[in-house]
Amino acid sequence: MQIQKTGIVMVGVIGLLAIAGRSQSAQPQWAPNDWAKEETLKLCTNDPGEGEYCFKVWLVVVDGDVYVRLGSKAADRMSKNATGMSLPVEIAGHRFEHVRATEAPDKVEGVNKAIGEKYWSDVFVHLMNHPLTLRLRPEDAAASR
Repeated sequence: MQIQKTGIVMVGVIGLLAIAGRSQSAQPQWAPNDWAKEETLKLCTNDPGEGEYCFKVWLVVVDGDVYVRLGSKAADRMSKNATGMSLPVEIAGHRFEHVRATEAPDKVEGVNKAIGEKYWSDVFVHLMNHPLTLRLRPEDAAASR
């Protein structure tokens, strides 16, 4: 009887370890080149007076990094974000909780060109003010580069 109980416990422990290993491997991977054809991503800011607010923006992948170009209203949301330039990002059905948004003034021209090539309606949209171009990287990758 004792051997049977021990066997059941061992099977249970092995099953839990397998589930835990599977859930860890199921974590989404930051893969910019896989998202080059995605139309939009969502930036999620947190204004202390309003809570979390997620909004869609166009994205482009330039030199292996994800970039977004923000208009005045979205740039204002970023400046009021309770967590500064770290925020959740939703892309391709995945949510990444800790993404670092870094201003990229050196990439403005390249990002504008890439957006113009990817989105036909940018022929009109580019005429609006876009004061902020951001490079997006997961927190751990942003710290290592």
